[in-house]
Order: sequence, then structure tokens, then C-alpha cells
Amino acid sequence: MTSSRQTRFERIEQAIIVSSLLLMAVVTLQPILNLLAISFSDPARVPAMSGLAITPSGFSLDVWTLLLNHPGVQRGILNSLFITLTGTVLNIVFTTLMAWALSRPRLPGRRFLFVFVLITIVFEPGLIPDYFVVRELGLLNTYWAVILYKLVNAWYLIILVRFFEEVPNELLEAAELDGANPFQTLWKVVLPLTRPAIATIGLFYLVYHWNEFLRPMIYLTDSGMHPLQVVLRQFVVEGDKLSMVGIDAMSNYQAAGQISIRALNAGMIMLTILPILAVYPLILKFFTKGTMSGALKG
Repeated sequence: MTSSRQTRFERIEQAIIVSSLLLMAVVTLQPILNLLAISFSDPARVPAMSGLAITPSGFSLDVWTLLLNHPGVQRGILNSLFITLTGTVLNIVFTTLMAWALSRPRLPGRRFLFVFVLITIVFEPGLIPDYFVVRELGLLNTYWAVILYKLVNAWYLIILVRFFEEVPNELLEAAELDGANPFQTLWKVVLPLTRPAIATIGLFYLVYHWNEFLRPMIYLTDSGMHPLQVVLRQFVVEGDKLSMVGIDAMSNYQAAGQISIRALNAGMIMLTILPILAVYPLILKFFTKGTMSGALKG
């Protein structure tokens, strides 16, 4: 009788958990699916579409054709890709090297360096002194003003240090006995064992750079250097189809006159979301269990 009650309670508990997860999935996905449906709908039917619709009304690629042929959008995509890829690679390299050094107990001044890192978390400089520093370094209106900011994030550094400290000393000592120098030990022993941690902070850095908006808007005065997020702001704030699409597109593309601002905004928002959604499945394969299981066998 007791076991049957437990089974019944477990089923109820499982039903509640599954229902809650399904509800969260619906609430999360519905706005995205609505925007996607609007961007692929027939421009003439978009004004009548509900905010709850998740399937296109008709089918048309006019919005995407117009956006992808827009010179500002094309430059924004290329700028975002350059800033994101370059920034993420530099972030991972410098964060990994600094974390590896701080994880070594014999590092001179290790405690002082840790305190210095913690100070940067508590006392982060304001925007005005940051602007003066960027100006004095001659980085205004350059991509480096955006890429070099928080080259090493203190929170991610601490996370990676803790992961490196979990690597068994037996493996490090074995590598040292085989004649490996610290860089070889890091590359051939430590990094393969900590790929999930590095993939995690790499994903955080990538999302941060791709969504960066404030610094490019302030430090990149040349509109040709604006990333996609700043271009999106211009689309949403201006709200004028002629300025959003351009005179040439309005005169050369017959369907441009039928496309509503709502459809253009939906397509532009999806254009900024889809790359990140595509990256997540690629990163998830690194989140494997038992990465270090069996490393000390024998």
C-alpha cells in the first residue's frame, strides 16, 4: 500500500514538473515564433495578424530579401561577426592563460593578484572615466574600443580557476615527469579535461559580444562600423519605413511599399536572435558528464 502511494505521488510530482516545463517552454517560445511567423508572412496580411499567431499567414520572403539586401544590415552583420569572433577568441585565450597561472599554488603574488581581481568586481569604473581612458589610448572609433573591454571577465576568471584547481595533481605531476613545460601541460592535459568549462565561458563571452549595444553606440561614431544591435535600434527607434528601407529599395523593389514596419522590425529582431540560437546546439555537445572519469585508472 505504501509503495503504491509513493508511485502515485511520484506520478503526480512528475506530471507537475512536466506541465511546468511545458508552460515555461510555451511562454518562452511563443514570442519568438510570433516574430518568425510575421517575418515570413505575406506583407498584405501582416497588419491583421494577432500577437499570438505562431504560423505565417501566407508565405513570403519579401521581408528577408529586403533586409538582407540592405547595405546597413549587411555591414551590421559583418561588423557583429568580426567583433564577436575576434573578441571571443581573445577573451578565451587571455582568460584561460590567466586562470591557469592563478590556479598554480607556487605563483608569486598569487594572493595579491586574486585581491586585485576581486577589486575590479566591486569597484567597476563609470562610463565617463572609461570614455577618457579610451580616448587617451586613441581607440575612439575603432573596433578595439569594443573588443578589448573586459578582455578578462573577473567572474568567468574565478570560475575557470576553480575548474583548473580540480584537475588531479597526479596528472600534472605525470606530465611534468614526462618533460612537459607549463604550456604543454595546459594544452595537452588541462584543456581537454576542462572543455565544458571553457565552452561555458566561451558561450557567455560570445553572447555578450553579439548583444553589445551601448559601447558601440558611444565609441563607434562611424555608422559604417555599427554592429547589428545598433542597426536594430535605428530600425525600431526611427520607425520610418523610408529611412529604414532606403529610397533605392523603395523605388527598385516592388514589394517594399507593401511591407509594414511591424514586419520589418520582426525580421530584424529575428536576424539578431537566430545566430545565437544556432550556436547553442553546437556548444551543448561539450557539456558531457564524467569528463574526468577514468583519468586516474591504473
